Amino acid sequence: MAEQLPILYRDEHIVVIDKPPGLLVHRSEIDRHETRFAIQILRDQIGQRVWPAHRLDRGTSGVLLFGLSSEIASQLGRQFAAGTVEKRYWAVVRGYPPAAGSIDHALSRQRDAYEFSGERSSSEAQPALTHFRKLAEIELPVAVDCYPCSRYALLELDPITGRRHQLRRHLKHLAHPIIGDATYGKGRHNRYFAEHLDCHRLLLACTELTFEHPLSGQRQQIKAPVSGEFAAILARFGWQPVQ
Repeated sequence: MAEQLPILYRDEHIVVIDKPPGLLVHRSEIDRHETRFAIQILRDQIGQRVWPAHRLDRGTSGVLLFGLSSEIASQLGRQFAAGTVEKRYWAVVRGYPPAAGSIDHALSRQRDAYEFSGERSSSEAQPALTHFRKLAEIELPVAVDCYPCSRYALLELDPITGRRHQLRRHLKHLAHPIIGDATYGKGRHNRYFAEHLDCHRLLLACTELTFEHPLSGQRQQIKAPVSGEFAAILARFGWQPVQ
């Protein structure tokens, strides 16, 4: 049976899926040998072409929005660019961040190897803002790093801007990197989760997306509860936050 993606919402103009972790949205130089892409799987699943309105990192799971025409996808994309789309994420991080706060830290632009890099494509840092709120925390009697115990927290994240890898880079800047992040995280903690907690993924998920429907103009709120290894970690730690 062909691979199926969980569809959260669909009408004649848009379709929204719950992207699993480890799946690329579209073909990329990140992995030239990869043959599975969300665009291709969803196209085959619903029998028509789809256009992504935004993107999620390969390791990030959760709400992913597509237009069923290039025009609709462009309209949705403009909402993301204008900052009118409300995005909410959950992440498990190392340490105990404050109960709530904002990370206002400019980020240098990151590009794929094939992207234009001429005069007009400046690498100057761009403003980037993320609000966060701590939902739960735990201390484990395990010496993963140089401390006798290890602390972890579940954060709710609201990125106001949409820079590439913004949440992962912002949490590294805050010194509370996301668990499972091989690029910006802490290897010892990632290995501990993989080897002792059977969690091998980036613990970052888009749990909610609110946007304006391009035809009706009505605000649409789409939610995706965390599942799989992410949900198993919440259960193991006894975390029961309301989503």
